[in-house]
Amino acid sequence: MKKTTYNGIFILLFLIIFGCRKENNKQDISGKMENVQTSDYGVTPKGDSIKKYTLSNKNGMKVEVINFGGIITSLTAPDKNGKYEDVVLGFTKPEGYFDGNPYYFGALIGRYGNRIGNAKFTVDGKTYEINKNDGPNSLHGGKEGFHTRFWNIEIVKDAKFPTLKLSYTSADGEEGYPGKLTTTVFYTLTDDNALEISYEAETDKPTVVNLTQHSYFNLSGNFTKTITDHELQINADHFLPVNETLIPTGEQKAVKGTPFDFTISKPIGKDINAEDDQLKKGKGYDHNWILNGKGLRSIAKVYHQGTGRLMEVFTDEPGVQFYSGNFLDGKFDTKTGGKNEFRTGFCLETQHFPDSPNQPSFPSTELKPGQKYHSKTIYKFSVKN
Repeated sequence: MKKTTYNGIFILLFLIIFGCRKENNKQDISGKMENVQTSDYGVTPKGDSIKKYTLSNKNGMKVEVINFGGIITSLTAPDKNGKYEDVVLGFTKPEGYFDGNPYYFGALIGRYGNRIGNAKFTVDGKTYEINKNDGPNSLHGGKEGFHTRFWNIEIVKDAKFPTLKLSYTSADGEEGYPGKLTTTVFYTLTDDNALEISYEAETDKPTVVNLTQHSYFNLSGNFTKTITDHELQINADHFLPVNETLIPTGEQKAVKGTPFDFTISKPIGKDINAEDDQLKKGKGYDHNWILNGKGLRSIAKVYHQGTGRLMEVFTDEPGVQFYSGNFLDGKFDTKTGGKNEFRTGFCLETQHFPDSPNQPSFPSTELKPGQKYHSKTIYKFSVKN
């Protein structure tokens, strides 16, 4: 009788403990999955059904990504009052992204971020002509670069923080580039309000690769306001002057004594209208800064006094293209009303240098079979009182 009673008690305790563990596991799994939500976004002219993935962290920050172009359509950040607002420019309707996305709002850029002069380059003694979509040059991978492609997206279920894995295979000869290029990008939203972007790529033929992310930021949260009052600091002592078509001349010029000196934080608008040949050519800032240091390090900070928002950029890349939104022209509505006017957004595109395949003195962007391309960039948001 006692033995039977003890056995019954033991079985009962086992069921209770096991059941609690099972319930806790369910809650853990559910909690992780709640940090990534999936919804329908739209259908492209080619008939691809596009999904939107929303990452959220414990603080309430959210990042929205679609599997067309790997585009970030929304990213929220807190102000000094704890209010989260969207701080990246974008279209109000899906069709804006599907119809060429002329400003590259929020997109993954490849195969080659920035410009390649005369739309041609030579690898291993063979010259390749690529798509001309920027006057005589090729810009951001060509007319149908990675920003127009359908990316496969998987939710990384065992990740510490909400993470998406995006993958796309570019066929040999796509937009004129040699080699089948397999690209993987990870978007991770951490609990310290940082968006981490990790890039990987492999090829089956010698080729060139320069991947980046093309989000436009406006830390005011009001996309009708210009970004000239944002205070910017860039850890770079030199920049690359450009010619009339915005291709680097090859000179690596010191920023000291020029409007391009952001070694000490200053408003973007302080010198943007100065009498300077380089500013005239770019209609403002649209240049590559040669970053100090190597490895993953802090390379730039942007502060908006009105909201208290601070964005810090980390990367392991050698350069960053600071673009002050000089070609925004008011043709499209913003997400906060009004139009995307001149200089209402800025980009900090971490990357290798423009036209590197044609300039041997620049860091190489060549990728050969058996090698693996790696790059990482972090955009971290906080509040400065």
